[in-house]
Amino acid sequence: MKITNSEIAKILYEIAGYLEMQNVAFKPRAYEKAAAAIEELDNDVSEVYKEGGLKALEEIPGVGVSIAEKVEELIKTGRLKYYNELKKKTPVDLENLLRIEGLGPKSVKKLYKKLKIKTVEDLEKAAKTGKIGKLEGFGKKSEENILKGIKFIKTSGNRFILGFVIPDLEKIVGRLKKLKEVERIDIVGSARREKETIGDCDILVIAKNSRESSSAKATEDEIKISDFFVNMPEVVKVFAHGETKSAIRLKNGMDVDLRVVPRESYGAALQYFTGSKDHNIAIREIAIKKGYKLNEYGLFRVIRDKRHETRIVGEDEKEIYEKLGMDWMPTEIRENQGEIELAQEHKLPKLINYGDLKGDLQIQTNWTDGANTIEEYAEEAIKMGLEYILITDHTKRLAMTGGLDEKKLLKQMSEIDKVNKRLTTNNKRLKILKGSEVDILKDGTMDIADEVLEKLDIVGGAIHSHFNLPRHEQTKRLIRAMENKNVDIIFHPTGRIINRRPAYDIDIDEIIKTAKRTGTILEIDAFPDRLDLKDNYIRKCVEAGVKLAIDSDAHAIAHMGYLEWGIAQARRGWATREDIINAWSLDKMLEMLK
Repeated sequence: MKITNSEIAKILYEIAGYLEMQNVAFKPRAYEKAAAAIEELDNDVSEVYKEGGLKALEEIPGVGVSIAEKVEELIKTGRLKYYNELKKKTPVDLENLLRIEGLGPKSVKKLYKKLKIKTVEDLEKAAKTGKIGKLEGFGKKSEENILKGIKFIKTSGNRFILGFVIPDLEKIVGRLKKLKEVERIDIVGSARREKETIGDCDILVIAKNSRESSSAKATEDEIKISDFFVNMPEVVKVFAHGETKSAIRLKNGMDVDLRVVPRESYGAALQYFTGSKDHNIAIREIAIKKGYKLNEYGLFRVIRDKRHETRIVGEDEKEIYEKLGMDWMPTEIRENQGEIELAQEHKLPKLINYGDLKGDLQIQTNWTDGANTIEEYAEEAIKMGLEYILITDHTKRLAMTGGLDEKKLLKQMSEIDKVNKRLTTNNKRLKILKGSEVDILKDGTMDIADEVLEKLDIVGGAIHSHFNLPRHEQTKRLIRAMENKNVDIIFHPTGRIINRRPAYDIDIDEIIKTAKRTGTILEIDAFPDRLDLKDNYIRKCVEAGVKLAIDSDAHAIAHMGYLEWGIAQARRGWATREDIINAWSLDKMLEMLK
């Protein structure tokens, strides 16, 4: 069975962790960069290797000769001797242990050496019995935080981060779309609503030779589509295999259902299976009041004696909403949180669209912990049609990222000037802005001197430590940073990492009020496991008139494509173009930030 990009990336990430355990210099970061690059590739690494061999692997950004050889071994054999040798030295469940907030590779190694902890279960048992608190370098507080981290992982469930799994789902859809028997195919459910995480996935299909109704016998085309679906290479388990309904489990652990729907019912099925549940209940109630019945098969007029039903519409989703007296609603806001009433009044907001962004305001380069140069990011931005980008490397407080001090930051500003000059000389229309992701210290001050911050075009402040401060202290800390005249944006304002770390405890209403008062921008970090701010906080900002920025938080050029997840998040928070400053022209944005 062919190894996937995500499986190769997972092994490379773990190798980085094992090497960090051994205090190996430089190599861990090299493996992380290679893993990130492979994870974000549009093409299967196996196909890249098949077409171009070892040389083609070496052309992947961040993949040198040594790592390319290891990827080659994985592609050929499905195993890697080097990886297995590292695991034997420290036989721990590294992937899941590192999900616990506060644990790094070195602390995992120490716990294994001292207490023989191999799994999260071992870790929880040791913490509950007080063994971890007695270890040098840990203590009672660390033990409490570990238990909190374990509890968070358990309660966050086994949901999949949409931005990370959508490439696998799109490959499946792409493969099905190529079948001559397929006329139309859509991913539905929470994935179509662009939710942060999904538990499973539903796919709808119309066959070119479609049966006339749901009660009719399946056509040959429909049967062929279902047969193909359950026999795809990604499938590890088949739960159901019917002529029009099938259910499978993928190698990544996700369950996927396929429904081959009659053409006459496709719009109704699209509406029904997209959800949300609360939205659908409200829509069905409206249908009943108007003398209709709405289900996954269509919108029916109900005759008084209820013995006869006449299908009104069903093939087109928009027609269903129109027949019920409302505008079609963007899928991202179908949560029964006011969208239905506004649709009835024809007053839905005009949400920011995919493709509306003119710039990306958070990018980390190889000056710190990014994988690419300033110029490489610029070239990628030009390809994406962006008009400006902001370079925001970390600052000195984050030593593990190679954070820049004042001297290095000034040197980087000079380098940005040079790159901008080269772009102008070559008639390339992109402006690179000078910025920084400046660390907010425990007391709310910044770790870079104000006289240097004043020289930057845009300053972002971010919290990277002391996540467990009491609510009033953490809120006060952020407010002090926002009151600094040089701070323009607060990056990833609540600090959460989905499925790994909860948001730190802050009074979000007070933060939004302060942002309004100080004119500080709050960020929507588009990285799929952050999506910070949450959609309900975005809506609060929109209602309060607080401006927002959507940024990729890119650490490699492939991450710049994550901007679309930030746009999805903004749409779920009811944001328009006027709410998002980097959907504006450069001049308008800079004028606002003065």
